[in-house]
Parts: sequence; structure tokens; C-alpha cells
Amino acid sequence: MPSNIVLVTGVGGDLGGKLLARLGNNPEFERVIGVDTTPPQKSVLQRMGRAEYVRADIRNPLIAKVISTAKVDTVVHASCTAHPAGPARRTAIKEVNVIGTMRLLAACQRSPLVRKLVVKSTAAVYGAGARSQAVFTEDSELIPTSTSGYAKDAVEMEGYVRGLMRRRPDITTTLFRFANIISPEIDTVLSRYFALPVVPTVFGYDARIQLLHATDALAVFEQATLKDKPGVFNVGSEGVLTLSQAIRRAGRVELPMPSGVVPSVGKVLRGARVVDFSADQVRLLNFGRVVDITKLKKEFGYTPRWTTREAFDDYITGRGLRPVVDGGRLAGFADKVLVAAATGQAGNR
Repeated sequence: MPSNIVLVTGVGGDLGGKLLARLGNNPEFERVIGVDTTPPQKSVLQRMGRAEYVRADIRNPLIAKVISTAKVDTVVHASCTAHPAGPARRTAIKEVNVIGTMRLLAACQRSPLVRKLVVKSTAAVYGAGARSQAVFTEDSELIPTSTSGYAKDAVEMEGYVRGLMRRRPDITTTLFRFANIISPEIDTVLSRYFALPVVPTVFGYDARIQLLHATDALAVFEQATLKDKPGVFNVGSEGVLTLSQAIRRAGRVELPMPSGVVPSVGKVLRGARVVDFSADQVRLLNFGRVVDITKLKKEFGYTPRWTTREAFDDYITGRGLRPVVDGGRLAGFADKVLVAAATGQAGNR
């Protein structure tokens, strides 16, 4: 039985907006409603087909009224933020991730018409460390890197989803743990990181990085919305790149530095509104993370079209990244980073 009336959260963001447009142009859906506190980007509004945007805050209990009034039967929760691309207010993001999810699921539980839930989570719930598994399966233990970061939000959120599944076993629930998404059109922490002319790394580490092209992320969302595919699924591309390989492919210059300096560099880049380096992200760039997608291919029935290497190359081409050759520019940028990092370290003593 196809879905009829779909509610999508997080449509003010890059991925949620693109998902709204994709579902809005699919004739199999009777109605598609996108909710967020900020409207979708102009490019999305111009091509979202029959989809509608409703300004609503999922942290507000009134989201239940939106669901009941519109007779929503399928909820796609795409607003979970794992890694904000640029500096953002941590409290506000945590409220959307945790309180927003709690309110949304409470509304789903109360509505007798809701029969399907599709949730965006992140592979960051597995953590990243020296003792981490080489490849994570869906049964791996959830060990977020920090006790207060965005990955911890996702672990809490998944707990609420499991609670709803116990209380409403009649709701078909699909939960995706996405690897880091990359695409020319989507702004992410990694897309900003690899665009830096000089890319800071930790001396002695060369992490394995697994990526996911945004078109594959949108495709699995759409497939889960159209068909009943219950379960938890890792979603990532085939293959990996090491961090050093990715930096070279992007034509950037690697700047290895001692691990003790990296937090200060992260603060510098965050303060300059360049890229938001959370503790979770720094550990990913140290140790890497790879997920097994066997279940995605065999049980869910989807094989990603893009490999990690192809997704990364598409990002490079689409962003128009050119090899960095200006020696003066490089030296200036590197000096600024190192001086600011040294100043930050001195200030912390």
C-alpha cells in the first residue's frame, strides 16, 4: 500500500529541502508537507512540485495538530543534525535533535493514522577511536565519541525511536545511519574542510574515510517512503579513501600537526566561521569510520550508485576545486593557523 500523505521535517536544510522537492514531484504521493522553522532554499521552492511548506517547530507540541489536521500517515524525520557545517548554537541544535524528536514521536504515537516512520540518524553513533571495529555492522555497540556532542544526540534520538516501536508496533519504522554525506550542492563540515587551501591533519594518522553521495541518501529516503522496509540500516558508499588520498585528490596541501595543537586549530577555524570542528569530527579525522552496507543491499534492496571515490570526485568537480599552487597564499594561511593555534594553546595554560 503506497504512502498517501507525507510529512517531512528539516526541509530548511540542504538534504531535507532536496528530499521535499524529490517527493513533491513523485505522483505516487497524494500530498507532501514540509515543516521547519526556516523555509526551504529558493531553488527548492521553485521546483518542489506539489509539495507544501508549513512553518512549524517540531519542538512545539503543536506539531501534533499539524499531523492530525493534515491526516498524515507517513512521517520522514530528516532534521537530525550530526555535524553542522559551520559554527552553530549547540543548545538550539540539541533541542531540535532531542526535544524535537521526542515531541514528534509523541505526536506519531497519538495519531491513529500514522503507519510509517522513516528516520535519519548517523553512523557517528558508533564513535571513532583507536579500539573501534574496522567495520561497523548494525549490531555494533553505540559508543558516541563524546558525552555531550551531536552523536550523543543521535543515540538519545534512536532510544526514543525504539520506545515508539515498542508502544506502536503497528508503525513500520525505518532508521538510517548515514555515513558522511558529500555532494557539490550540500554544505557539510567535510565539504568545507576539504576546500581549505591548507588542510590541517594530525601527525601520524591517516584515517579511512567512507562517504555517501547525497543522491544515494535521497534515493533510500524515497524508497523507504514508498515501500515498507522496516529495520535499522547503515548507509554508505562502497570503498574508502584515506584522508591523505582525499586531500591530494582535492588538490589541497596537507598540514600535519601534533595532536595537542588540533583543538586550538579547531577553535580558530570555528571562530573564523570557516568550519565547525566538534570533538566527534576531530576523532573521525584521526581514526576514521567504515560501516558495513550488506544489510542495505540484501534486506533493504538498495545498492548505492556512487562509490566513495566517485562521490568525492563529483564533489571536487562540482565545487570547481582547483589544485592550490599559490605558494604565498599557502604560506600565509598556514602561518595564520599555526600562530593562532599557538596563541590558543598559550591561553589555555
